[in-house]
Amino acid sequence: MEDTIAIVMAAGKGTRMKSKKSKLVHQIYGKELVKRAVENARKAGIDDVIAVVGYQKEQIQAVLGDTVKYAIQEEMLGTGHAVMQAKKYLEGKEGKVVILSGDVPILRPTTIKALIEKSIERKEYATLLTAIYDNPSGYGRIIRDEGGNVKAIVEHKDATEMQKEIKEINAGIYCFDIKELLNALDSITSDNAQGEYYLTDVIKIMNDKGLKTGAVIVEDNTEILGVNDKIQLELLTRVLRLRINSEHMRNGVTIEDINTTYIYDDVEIGADTVIHPNTTIKSGVKIGEDCEIGPNAYIREGCDLANKVKIGSFVEIKKAKIAEGTKVPHLSYMGDCEIGAKTNIGCGTITCNYDGFNKSKTIIGDNSFIGSNTNLVAPVTLGNDTFVAAGSTITDDVPDYALAIARQRQINKEDWNKK
Repeated sequence: MEDTIAIVMAAGKGTRMKSKKSKLVHQIYGKELVKRAVENARKAGIDDVIAVVGYQKEQIQAVLGDTVKYAIQEEMLGTGHAVMQAKKYLEGKEGKVVILSGDVPILRPTTIKALIEKSIERKEYATLLTAIYDNPSGYGRIIRDEGGNVKAIVEHKDATEMQKEIKEINAGIYCFDIKELLNALDSITSDNAQGEYYLTDVIKIMNDKGLKTGAVIVEDNTEILGVNDKIQLELLTRVLRLRINSEHMRNGVTIEDINTTYIYDDVEIGADTVIHPNTTIKSGVKIGEDCEIGPNAYIREGCDLANKVKIGSFVEIKKAKIAEGTKVPHLSYMGDCEIGAKTNIGCGTITCNYDGFNKSKTIIGDNSFIGSNTNLVAPVTLGNDTFVAAGSTITDDVPDYALAIARQRQINKEDWNKK
Protein backbone atom coordinates (compact mmCIF):
# COMPACT_ATOMS: atom_id res chain seq x y z
CA MET A 1 0.00 0.00 0.00
CA GLU A 2 1.38 3.40 -0.98
CA ASP A 3 1.58 6.29 1.48
CA THR A 4 0.87 9.99 1.13
CA ILE A 5 2.83 12.08 3.61
CA ALA A 6 3.14 15.83 4.11
CA ILE A 7 6.16 17.68 5.44
CA VAL A 8 5.44 21.21 6.69
CA MET A 9 8.52 23.44 6.82
CA ALA A 10 8.30 25.35 10.10
CA ALA A 11 11.88 25.99 11.24
CA GLY A 12 12.55 29.53 9.99
CA LYS A 13 13.28 32.55 12.19
CA GLY A 14 11.00 35.16 10.61
CA THR A 15 12.93 38.12 12.04
CA ARG A 16 11.06 40.63 9.86
CA MET A 17 7.91 40.15 11.97
CA LYS A 18 9.62 42.18 14.72
CA SER A 19 7.92 40.04 17.33
CA LYS A 20 8.77 37.95 20.36
CA LYS A 21 6.57 35.25 18.89
CA SER A 22 7.50 32.85 16.13
CA LYS A 23 6.29 34.05 12.76
CA LEU A 24 4.38 30.81 12.36
CA VAL A 25 2.16 31.28 15.42
CA HIS A 26 0.81 34.64 14.28
CA GLN A 27 -2.83 34.32 13.32
CA ILE A 28 -5.10 34.94 10.38
CA TYR A 29 -8.76 34.92 11.40
CA GLY A 30 -7.95 33.41 14.78
CA LYS A 31 -5.86 30.52 13.45
CA GLU A 32 -2.06 30.26 13.47
CA LEU A 33 -0.23 30.22 10.13
CA VAL A 34 1.37 26.83 10.77
CA LYS A 35 -1.94 25.37 11.92
CA ARG A 36 -3.54 26.52 8.68
CA ALA A 37 -0.77 24.84 6.66
CA VAL A 38 -1.29 21.56 8.54
CA GLU A 39 -5.07 21.74 8.19
CA ASN A 40 -4.75 22.40 4.46
CA ALA A 41 -2.79 19.14 4.15
CA ARG A 42 -5.40 17.22 6.15
CA LYS A 43 -8.27 18.67 4.11
CA ALA A 44 -6.41 17.45 1.01
CA GLY A 45 -6.65 13.94 2.44
CA ILE A 46 -3.19 13.63 4.01
CA ASP A 47 -3.30 12.16 7.52
CA ASP A 48 0.43 11.66 8.11
CA VAL A 49 1.96 15.12 8.67
CA ILE A 50 5.51 15.93 9.79
CA ALA A 51 6.46 19.41 10.99
CA VAL A 52 10.13 20.38 10.65
CA VAL A 53 10.75 22.80 13.52
CA GLY A 54 13.77 24.66 14.83
CA TYR A 55 13.79 28.26 16.01
CA GLN A 56 11.20 28.81 18.78
CA LYS A 57 10.02 25.25 18.24
CA GLU A 58 8.28 25.19 21.63
CA GLN A 59 5.76 27.78 20.42
CA ILE A 60 4.94 25.76 17.31
CA GLN A 61 4.68 22.52 19.29
CA ALA A 62 2.31 24.26 21.72
CA VAL A 63 0.02 25.11 18.79
CA LEU A 64 0.15 21.76 16.96
CA GLY A 65 0.43 19.49 20.01
CA ASP A 66 0.39 15.80 19.19
CA THR A 67 -1.50 16.23 15.90
CA VAL A 68 1.77 15.93 13.93
CA LYS A 69 5.16 14.25 14.09
CA TYR A 70 8.21 16.45 14.64
CA ALA A 71 11.64 16.65 13.03
CA ILE A 72 14.18 19.09 14.50
CA GLN A 73 16.41 21.31 12.35
CA GLU A 74 19.01 22.67 14.76
CA GLU A 75 20.94 24.66 12.11
CA MET A 76 19.29 26.67 9.33
CA LEU A 77 21.16 25.20 6.34
CA GLY A 78 18.47 25.42 3.68
CA THR A 79 15.31 23.73 2.51
CA GLY A 80 17.08 20.52 1.46
CA HIS A 81 18.69 20.28 4.90
CA ALA A 82 15.28 20.78 6.53
CA VAL A 83 13.76 17.86 4.62
CA MET A 84 16.80 15.72 5.50
CA GLN A 85 15.78 16.01 9.16
CA ALA A 86 12.54 14.17 8.36
CA LYS A 87 14.23 11.24 6.57
CA LYS A 88 13.55 8.83 9.44
CA TYR A 89 9.81 9.20 8.84
CA LEU A 90 10.17 8.48 5.11
CA GLU A 91 12.49 5.51 5.16
CA GLY A 92 10.80 2.25 4.23
CA LYS A 93 7.77 4.07 2.80
CA GLU A 94 6.46 4.03 -0.76
CA GLY A 95 4.25 6.63 -2.38
CA LYS A 96 4.21 10.42 -2.39
CA VAL A 97 5.47 13.10 -0.03
CA VAL A 98 4.21 16.68 -0.33
CA ILE A 99 6.44 19.51 0.89
CA LEU A 100 4.53 22.55 2.20
CA SER A 101 5.61 25.82 3.81
CA GLY A 102 4.30 26.76 7.23
CA ASP A 103 4.26 30.43 6.24
CA VAL A 104 2.10 29.84 3.14
CA PRO A 105 -1.24 29.53 4.94
CA ILE A 106 -3.97 30.05 2.33
CA LEU A 107 -3.04 27.39 -0.21
CA ARG A 108 -6.27 25.65 -1.16
CA PRO A 109 -6.54 21.97 -0.22
CA THR A 110 -7.94 21.34 -3.70
CA THR A 111 -4.64 22.63 -5.15
CA ILE A 112 -2.63 20.23 -2.98
CA LYS A 113 -4.91 17.37 -3.99
CA ALA A 114 -4.60 18.25 -7.69
CA LEU A 115 -0.80 18.34 -7.38
CA ILE A 116 -0.77 14.81 -5.94
CA GLU A 117 -3.28 13.43 -8.43
CA LYS A 118 -1.46 14.87 -11.46
CA SER A 119 1.88 13.56 -10.18
CA ILE A 120 0.38 10.06 -9.98
CA GLU A 121 -1.42 10.29 -13.33
CA ARG A 122 1.69 11.48 -15.18
CA LYS A 123 3.96 9.02 -13.35
CA GLU A 124 6.27 11.87 -12.32
CA TYR A 125 8.91 11.48 -9.66
CA ALA A 126 8.77 15.19 -8.86
CA THR A 127 5.86 17.53 -9.55
CA LEU A 128 6.24 21.20 -8.67
CA LEU A 129 3.66 23.88 -8.08
CA THR A 130 4.63 26.90 -10.17
CA ALA A 131 3.19 30.33 -10.99
CA ILE A 132 3.53 32.94 -13.70
CA TYR A 133 4.69 36.32 -12.36
CA ASP A 134 5.12 39.49 -14.41
CA ASN A 135 7.84 40.52 -11.98
CA PRO A 136 9.56 37.31 -10.86
CA SER A 137 12.50 39.00 -9.11
CA GLY A 138 13.69 37.08 -6.07
CA TYR A 139 12.06 33.79 -7.03
CA GLY A 140 13.62 30.58 -8.33
CA ARG A 141 13.06 30.19 -12.09
CA ILE A 142 11.66 27.08 -13.76
CA ILE A 143 13.95 25.78 -16.50
CA ARG A 144 12.11 23.63 -19.05
CA ASP A 145 13.38 21.65 -22.03
CA GLU A 146 12.05 21.92 -25.57
CA GLY A 147 9.27 19.47 -24.77
CA GLY A 148 8.09 21.54 -21.81
CA ASN A 149 9.42 19.16 -19.14
CA VAL A 150 11.03 20.67 -16.04
CA LYS A 151 14.80 20.32 -16.22
CA ALA A 152 15.84 22.32 -13.16
CA ILE A 153 15.09 25.21 -10.81
CA VAL A 154 17.63 28.01 -10.61
CA GLU A 155 17.56 30.30 -7.57
CA HIS A 156 17.48 34.01 -8.40
CA LYS A 157 20.95 34.68 -6.97
CA ASP A 158 22.42 31.87 -9.07
CA ALA A 159 20.51 32.67 -12.29
CA THR A 160 22.08 34.07 -15.45
CA GLU A 161 20.68 37.27 -16.98
CA MET A 162 18.83 35.20 -19.57
CA GLN A 163 17.35 32.92 -16.93
CA LYS A 164 16.17 35.94 -14.94
CA GLU A 165 13.88 36.81 -17.88
CA ILE A 166 11.85 33.63 -17.26
CA LYS A 167 8.45 34.45 -15.72
CA GLU A 168 7.54 30.98 -14.44
CA ILE A 169 8.61 30.73 -10.82
CA ASN A 170 8.89 28.04 -8.19
CA ALA A 171 6.11 28.26 -5.59
CA GLY A 172 8.05 26.16 -3.09
CA ILE A 173 5.39 23.43 -2.99
CA TYR A 174 6.45 19.96 -4.17
CA CYS A 175 5.20 16.42 -4.59
CA PHE A 176 7.96 13.79 -4.70
CA ASP A 177 8.23 10.04 -5.03
CA ILE A 178 9.39 9.07 -1.52
CA LYS A 179 12.12 6.60 -2.51
CA GLU A 180 13.67 8.80 -5.18
CA LEU A 181 13.55 11.85 -2.91
CA LEU A 182 15.54 9.95 -0.29
CA ASN A 183 18.09 8.93 -2.93
CA ALA A 184 18.41 12.49 -4.24
CA LEU A 185 18.83 13.98 -0.75
CA ASP A 186 22.01 11.94 -0.38
CA SER A 187 23.44 13.68 -3.45
CA ILE A 188 22.73 17.37 -2.92
CA THR A 189 25.55 19.70 -1.84
CA SER A 190 25.90 23.25 -0.49
CA ASP A 191 28.02 24.42 -3.45
CA ASN A 192 26.05 27.59 -4.24
CA ALA A 193 25.92 31.33 -3.51
CA GLN A 194 24.15 30.80 -0.17
CA GLY A 195 26.20 27.85 1.02
CA GLU A 196 22.94 25.96 1.69
CA TYR A 197 21.39 22.64 0.71
CA TYR A 198 18.70 23.52 -1.81
CA LEU A 199 15.72 21.23 -2.11
CA THR A 200 15.42 22.51 -5.67
CA ASP A 201 18.64 20.67 -6.60
CA VAL A 202 16.64 17.44 -6.29
CA ILE A 203 14.95 18.26 -9.62
CA LYS A 204 18.20 18.34 -11.57
CA ILE A 205 19.44 15.17 -9.86
CA MET A 206 16.27 13.33 -10.87
CA ASN A 207 16.49 14.65 -14.42
CA ASP A 208 20.10 13.53 -14.70
CA LYS A 209 18.93 10.03 -13.76
CA GLY A 210 16.29 10.12 -16.50
CA LEU A 211 13.39 10.32 -14.04
CA LYS A 212 10.32 12.19 -15.24
CA THR A 213 9.57 15.54 -13.55
CA GLY A 214 6.87 18.09 -14.19
CA ALA A 215 4.95 21.08 -12.90
CA VAL A 216 1.43 22.31 -12.26
CA ILE A 217 0.81 26.05 -12.72
CA VAL A 218 -1.38 27.39 -9.91
CA GLU A 219 -4.55 29.08 -11.16
CA ASP A 220 -4.72 31.72 -8.42
CA ASN A 221 -1.39 33.29 -7.51
CA THR A 222 -2.72 34.53 -4.16
CA GLU A 223 -2.69 30.93 -2.91
CA ILE A 224 1.10 30.82 -2.77
CA LEU A 225 1.61 34.13 -0.98
CA GLY A 226 3.81 33.82 2.08
CA VAL A 227 4.08 35.82 5.29
CA ASN A 228 7.36 37.48 6.22
CA ASP A 229 6.17 40.59 8.06
CA LYS A 230 2.99 42.07 9.52
CA ILE A 231 2.20 43.97 6.33
CA GLN A 232 2.02 40.66 4.45
CA LEU A 233 0.03 39.17 7.34
CA GLU A 234 -2.63 41.84 6.86
CA LEU A 235 -2.54 41.37 3.08
CA LEU A 236 -3.22 37.64 3.37
CA THR A 237 -6.00 38.31 5.88
CA ARG A 238 -7.57 40.60 3.30
CA VAL A 239 -7.19 37.99 0.55
CA LEU A 240 -8.78 35.30 2.71
CA ARG A 241 -11.63 37.64 3.70
CA LEU A 242 -12.45 38.35 0.05
CA ARG A 243 -12.21 34.65 -0.80
CA ILE A 244 -14.55 33.55 2.00
CA ASN A 245 -17.05 36.36 1.48
CA SER A 246 -17.15 35.78 -2.27
CA GLU A 247 -17.90 32.09 -1.74
CA HIS A 248 -20.85 32.92 0.52
CA MET A 249 -22.19 35.39 -2.02
CA ARG A 250 -21.93 32.78 -4.76
CA ASN A 251 -24.06 30.57 -2.51
CA GLY A 252 -26.84 33.16 -2.29
CA VAL A 253 -25.87 35.27 0.74
CA THR A 254 -26.16 39.05 0.43
CA ILE A 255 -23.12 40.84 1.86
CA GLU A 256 -23.60 44.59 1.65
CA ASP A 257 -19.94 45.50 2.15
CA ILE A 258 -17.40 42.78 1.40
CA ASN A 259 -14.57 44.84 2.89
CA THR A 260 -16.07 45.31 6.37
CA THR A 261 -17.60 41.86 6.82
CA TYR A 262 -15.38 39.33 8.61
CA ILE A 263 -16.59 35.76 8.23
CA TYR A 264 -14.18 33.18 9.62
CA ASP A 265 -13.55 29.67 8.26
CA ASP A 266 -16.17 26.92 8.39
CA VAL A 267 -19.23 29.15 8.72
CA GLU A 268 -22.55 28.03 7.22
CA ILE A 269 -25.00 30.69 6.00
CA GLY A 270 -28.28 30.00 4.22
CA ALA A 271 -29.48 31.63 1.01
CA ASP A 272 -31.13 35.06 1.11
CA THR A 273 -29.61 35.95 4.45
CA VAL A 274 -28.41 39.57 4.51
CA ILE A 275 -25.17 40.52 6.24
CA HIS A 276 -24.90 44.24 6.96
CA PRO A 277 -21.54 46.10 7.25
CA ASN A 278 -19.12 45.79 10.18
CA THR A 279 -20.23 42.31 11.12
CA THR A 280 -17.93 39.58 12.46
CA ILE A 281 -18.97 35.90 12.38
CA LYS A 282 -16.62 33.42 14.05
CA SER A 283 -15.71 29.87 12.99
CA GLY A 284 -18.29 27.13 13.30
CA VAL A 285 -21.34 29.41 13.35
CA LYS A 286 -24.47 28.19 11.53
CA ILE A 287 -26.98 30.70 10.19
CA GLY A 288 -30.16 29.72 8.40
CA GLU A 289 -31.98 31.23 5.43
CA ASP A 290 -33.66 34.65 5.29
CA CYS A 291 -31.85 35.97 8.36
CA GLU A 292 -30.68 39.54 8.87
CA ILE A 293 -27.37 40.13 10.61
CA GLY A 294 -25.91 43.50 11.67
CA PRO A 295 -24.74 46.14 11.16
CA ASN A 296 -22.05 46.10 13.87
CA ALA A 297 -22.90 42.60 15.03
CA TYR A 298 -20.54 40.06 16.58
CA ILE A 299 -21.55 36.41 16.16
CA ARG A 300 -19.14 34.38 18.28
CA GLU A 301 -18.34 30.69 18.47
CA GLY A 302 -20.98 28.04 19.10
CA CYS A 303 -23.94 29.91 17.59
CA ASP A 304 -26.73 28.19 15.65
CA LEU A 305 -29.34 30.49 14.12
CA ALA A 306 -32.47 29.10 12.45
CA ASN A 307 -34.24 30.65 9.46
CA LYS A 308 -35.59 34.21 9.59
CA VAL A 309 -33.63 35.22 12.69
CA LYS A 310 -32.70 38.90 13.07
CA ILE A 311 -29.51 39.93 14.85
CA GLY A 312 -29.38 43.71 14.81
CA SER A 313 -26.92 46.49 15.42
CA PHE A 314 -24.43 46.34 18.29
CA VAL A 315 -25.50 42.83 19.29
CA GLU A 316 -23.10 40.16 20.50
CA ILE A 317 -24.10 36.52 20.78
CA LYS A 318 -22.05 33.56 21.95
CA LYS A 319 -22.96 29.87 22.26
CA ALA A 320 -26.54 30.79 21.44
CA LYS A 321 -29.13 28.55 19.80
CA ILE A 322 -31.87 30.75 18.38
CA ALA A 323 -35.04 29.35 16.82
CA GLU A 324 -36.91 30.53 13.71
CA GLY A 325 -38.27 34.05 13.53
CA THR A 326 -36.72 35.35 16.75
CA LYS A 327 -35.35 38.90 16.88
CA VAL A 328 -32.47 40.37 18.86
CA PRO A 329 -32.70 43.81 17.27
CA HIS A 330 -30.10 45.97 19.01
CA LEU A 331 -27.69 46.63 21.87
CA SER A 332 -27.93 43.22 23.51
CA TYR A 333 -25.65 40.43 24.67
CA MET A 334 -26.97 36.88 24.48
CA GLY A 335 -24.41 34.35 25.70
CA ASP A 336 -24.81 30.68 26.69
CA CYS A 337 -28.49 30.58 25.87
CA GLU A 338 -31.32 28.90 24.00
CA ILE A 339 -34.10 31.09 22.64
CA GLY A 340 -37.31 29.70 21.18
CA ALA A 341 -39.21 30.70 18.05
CA LYS A 342 -40.77 34.12 17.40
CA THR A 343 -39.39 35.67 20.57
CA ASN A 344 -38.38 39.33 20.80
CA ILE A 345 -35.39 40.42 22.87
CA GLY A 346 -35.66 44.10 23.84
CA CYS A 347 -32.91 46.67 23.48
CA GLY A 348 -30.21 46.53 26.14
CA THR A 349 -31.05 43.02 27.35
CA ILE A 350 -28.22 40.81 28.54
CA THR A 351 -27.74 37.31 29.84
CA CYS A 352 -25.66 37.47 33.02
CA ASN A 353 -23.97 34.15 32.25
CA TYR A 354 -20.71 34.40 34.21
CA ASP A 355 -20.36 34.62 38.00
CA GLY A 356 -16.59 34.96 37.99
CA PHE A 357 -16.05 31.20 38.15
CA ASN A 358 -18.64 29.39 36.03
CA LYS A 359 -20.71 29.98 32.91
CA SER A 360 -24.44 29.25 33.30
CA LYS A 361 -27.27 28.91 30.80
CA THR A 362 -30.38 30.95 30.06
CA ILE A 363 -33.38 29.33 28.35
CA ILE A 364 -36.20 31.38 26.85
CA GLY A 365 -39.26 29.74 25.29
CA ASP A 366 -41.33 30.48 22.17
CA ASN A 367 -43.41 33.60 21.55
CA SER A 368 -41.94 35.50 24.48
CA PHE A 369 -41.30 39.21 24.84
CA ILE A 370 -38.32 40.41 26.85
CA GLY A 371 -38.59 44.12 27.67
CA SER A 372 -35.78 46.56 27.17
CA ASN A 373 -32.88 46.74 29.63
CA THR A 374 -33.56 43.33 31.17
CA ASN A 375 -30.88 41.37 33.04
CA LEU A 376 -31.36 37.60 32.87
CA VAL A 377 -29.25 36.17 35.70
CA ALA A 378 -28.30 32.62 34.73
CA PRO A 379 -29.09 29.87 35.36
CA VAL A 380 -32.67 30.81 34.64
CA THR A 381 -35.51 29.45 32.48
CA LEU A 382 -38.36 31.44 30.98
CA GLY A 383 -41.27 29.45 29.56
CA ASN A 384 -43.33 29.94 26.42
CA ASP A 385 -45.42 33.10 25.91
CA THR A 386 -43.76 34.91 28.81
CA PHE A 387 -43.55 38.67 29.14
CA VAL A 388 -40.79 40.44 31.08
CA ALA A 389 -41.31 44.05 32.03
CA ALA A 390 -38.66 46.52 30.91
CA GLY A 391 -35.90 47.23 33.40
CA SER A 392 -36.27 43.91 35.25
CA THR A 393 -33.52 41.79 36.73
CA ILE A 394 -34.75 38.20 36.48
CA THR A 395 -33.21 35.75 38.94
CA ASP A 396 -35.99 33.16 39.20
CA ASP A 397 -37.67 30.96 36.58
CA VAL A 398 -40.74 32.37 34.84
CA PRO A 399 -43.60 29.97 33.97
CA ASP A 400 -45.56 29.91 30.72
CA TYR A 401 -47.82 32.92 30.06
CA ALA A 402 -46.55 34.81 33.12
CA LEU A 403 -45.64 38.49 33.36
CA ALA A 404 -42.39 38.95 35.29
CA ILE A 405 -41.68 42.28 36.96
CA ALA A 406 -38.48 42.56 38.96
CA ARG A 407 -37.91 46.21 39.75
CA GLN A 408 -38.55 48.54 42.67
CA ARG A 409 -41.63 50.73 42.56
CA GLN A 410 -40.95 54.32 41.60
CA ILE A 411 -40.84 56.84 44.44
CA ASN A 412 -40.82 60.60 43.78
CA LYS A 413 -39.40 62.72 46.61
CA GLU A 414 -40.74 66.22 46.16
CA ASP A 415 -38.23 69.10 46.15
CA TRP A 416 -35.34 66.70 46.88
CA ASN A 417 -33.03 68.34 44.38
CA LYS A 418 -33.58 71.84 45.79
CA LYS A 419 -31.88 70.70 48.99
